[in-house]
Amino acid sequence: MTGTPAAGDTPVLEARRGALLQLVRPVARTVPWWALAAGGGLGLLTAALPRLAGGEVTPWAGVNALRAAALCFALGAAFLLDDPARQTTVAVPVRRVLRHALRCAFVLPPAAAWWTAAVLLVPEEARPPAWDITLEAATALALALAGSAFAVRLRGADRPGQAVAASLLVAGVLAPLLSPSEWALFTVPDDPRWADAHGHWTLLLGGALLAVAVCCVEPVRRFQPVRRLRTRPAGTGKGGPGA
Repeated sequence: MTGTPAAGDTPVLEARRGALLQLVRPVARTVPWWALAAGGGLGLLTAALPRLAGGEVTPWAGVNALRAAALCFALGAAFLLDDPARQTTVAVPVRRVLRHALRCAFVLPPAAAWWTAAVLLVPEEARPPAWDITLEAATALALALAGSAFAVRLRGADRPGQAVAASLLVAGVLAPLLSPSEWALFTVPDDPRWADAHGHWTLLLGGALLAVAVCCVEPVRRFQPVRRLRTRPAGTGKGGPGA
């Protein structure tokens, strides 16, 4: 067996590809750029605060500035799946996972450039390991997308961003205070638990990405069998002819 599609599937694939290309411009217009710009701008300002404050910047200040910056961008990304026209776009011949992936494709390159700028704003002597702090930022972003995708799948919400952003903000404030010591997610680079903490961040990122993948799949509608109506000849009663 070969992996090439059957001849009968080619028109279907071409139709779907054409529909996806036709969605590029409408989806680009409906992406909430204002929310992403607000979150990104606030995040860059937060990352630059230790440098702007003057004086020596400690590793503790550097890592927490980048964590706050990542949270700011994640709050803006919580609005990424907001779509006032969602109830009208469900009829297009493109699956939900592709529509959501198209939105993410618009955002990921600017997000990568933004995060690079945020990391460089922290002085080098106070900058945490780039890979580890990027893992934390990616997890925050994945959690925001998972919350929005869950709201869309569960309730068909047109604009889940506000509720998801509020929940993420509360979680971001309370997590450092309430997280158990054995997990210790919010450590500093010179803490012996730093490596273990980022092992936990990796697990959290994997769970968030799995939740995004599951929630982006369109729910299967329950099959309702059509009941056949029994018809009787005209002029017949309940007891049959002649009753």
